[in-house]
Amino acid sequence: MLKDKKYFLFDIDGTLAVDNTLFAGSLELIRKIDSLGGRCFYITNNSIKSRKDYVKKFAGWGIKTEESQFMTASYATCRYLERHYQGKKLFVMGTPSFTEEVKSFGLAVTDRAEPDVACVVAGFDTTLCYDKVDKACELLFRPEVDYIGTNPDLRCPTSYGFMPDCGGICQMLNVTTDREPLYIGKPNPAIVSMCMEQVEASPEEVLVVGDRLYTDIACGLNAGVETALVYTGEARPEDLKETAYPPDYVFENVEELLEAFQAARGEE
Repeated sequence: MLKDKKYFLFDIDGTLAVDNTLFAGSLELIRKIDSLGGRCFYITNNSIKSRKDYVKKFAGWGIKTEESQFMTASYATCRYLERHYQGKKLFVMGTPSFTEEVKSFGLAVTDRAEPDVACVVAGFDTTLCYDKVDKACELLFRPEVDYIGTNPDLRCPTSYGFMPDCGGICQMLNVTTDREPLYIGKPNPAIVSMCMEQVEASPEEVLVVGDRLYTDIACGLNAGVETALVYTGEARPEDLKETAYPPDYVFENVEELLEAFQAARGEE
């Protein structure tokens, strides 16, 4: 039930904010959760920024956070790579921030299609250029080279509409190379599990909040926790008619979620 929620796992883009603008109600909802002794986590599939960069971004909104609150697709991908590709060479198609985060895990990174590359790692790359695409394709035509994607999101919300996200970039590579990556971010439930382990949360205490059915809501369902959908990003009411990922709660925005949470607790 909504009144029992203590740990809120928020998507960011299209849920709490768009570009650098925080949505109405986001700050108030976060402060409300903190005042009740709860904890907010941010389980974004956006792999542009490192966790350190997100701490700075939130500070600009007047929200004090710690790196441990951000379970990003880039961080989850780095943990996966650390387990499976230590001592092996990676071709990373991502932003400088993501590339540095990969390196911080002690992993070897190259920007060339070298003969000993073990894996192509694709992220949400706002610095994408054709040279990167060309090298990635060359590597993906080698059957021995693995292929990892940070997240399957096709598009990312912006102030003007949407821009291609990691999933969209990988679709371009797919129609060229017939290769599909292993995606590490949402809807993989590992991100939710990592948050819950930090605070020893029970499923009843957790709510996943997002704007996208096939990543955010699917992730919560896969993790066995309740979910809330908001209509400030990609999803629209008509999408609920035939979705395989029905949310437990639906709100126009996080401001409406805040009102519902307070009402459920008997607060005015």
